[in-house]
Amino acid sequence: MAAAGAAGGEHQLFVPIAVRPFAPPDDQANYVRFAVIGDYGSADPGEGEVADLVKRWDPGFIITVGDNNYGTDKVAYIDQRVGQFYSDYIYPYRGSYGSHARSNRFYPALGNHDWNADGLEAFQGYFTLPGNERYYDVTRGPVHFFMLDSDEREPDGVTSDSTQGRWLHSALTRSTACWNLVVAHHAPYSSGDHGSTVGMQWPFAAWGADAVLAGHDHHYERIIRDGFPYFVNGLGGSSHYPVRTPITGSVVQYNDEFGAMLVEATRTKVSYRFVAIDGTLVDTFVQNGGCA
Repeated sequence: MAAAGAAGGEHQLFVPIAVRPFAPPDDQANYVRFAVIGDYGSADPGEGEVADLVKRWDPGFIITVGDNNYGTDKVAYIDQRVGQFYSDYIYPYRGSYGSHARSNRFYPALGNHDWNADGLEAFQGYFTLPGNERYYDVTRGPVHFFMLDSDEREPDGVTSDSTQGRWLHSALTRSTACWNLVVAHHAPYSSGDHGSTVGMQWPFAAWGADAVLAGHDHHYERIIRDGFPYFVNGLGGSSHYPVRTPITGSVVQYNDEFGAMLVEATRTKVSYRFVAIDGTLVDTFVQNGGCA
C-alpha cells in the first residue's frame, strides 16, 4: 500500500529522487543530522538494506524506536542483530563485528521484543546509556530527546501519571532546547495492525514536546492531531504489517518497502523525511519555530 494526502484523500505515486541535506549553518553545534530506525533487530536481509541506506547518509547519530532484538537476551544475539550493522555508531562496543565509534552515537528505545528476550540484563549490558537505561534523555545540538519505555513491564509505569510519566513532564518543563522530541515504541496513534496505544496518549504538546517518534506497527505513517505530529516508523527491516483504515489525522501511510527516517534540525527548523530502500522519498514534513 502506498497512500498520501489527508485521510480519505487523493492517492499519490511515490517517485525515487536524490535525498540531499539542506545547507547547515556555520555553527555545527546548532545543527544535527540523524537517522531514525525501528522494528529492525532481526538480522534479516531487510535490516542490512536499511543499514546500507542509513550509512550512505552518514548521519551524526542514530535513534531507534525499539524492537532492537527479536532474538533472546544473550549478548551474542543482540550483537548479531545490532552490532553487525551498526557497530561503528556504538561506544563502547565490545562485540564481534567491526570497529566502534569514538563516542556513543546510537540511542535505542526499548520495544516489547526487547522485553520479550528473557529480560533486560544483556540489553543494558550491551548498550551504555544515560540514567536507568530503560528511559532516559540526551541532548544533541538543538534537539533534546526523551527516550521512553512504553512496555507494560516497565517497573516505573507507562501512564502519564506514573513515575516515568512524571519524569517526562518534569524533564520537558526544565528543557531549554529548541526542539523536544519524544521517542517511544508503542505508537500513541496508528492506522496499523496494532492500532493506537491509548495508554500512551499523554499530553505531550501541553508538556512542551514538539513531536513523537514511535514504531510497533511495521509501516510508516505521519499523523497530525491538533497540529502536533506523530510518526510511526516500523519499517527497519523485520517485516511488513498491513495498514488499516486511516485514523483521524493520518496524512501519509506507506508499507511497500523497508526504509528509515532522515531528520535534520537547526535552531529554527526541523525537516523529517522517510526514505525507502529503493531511494523513494515517501514523505517530507517541516516544522518551523524552535528558537526563532
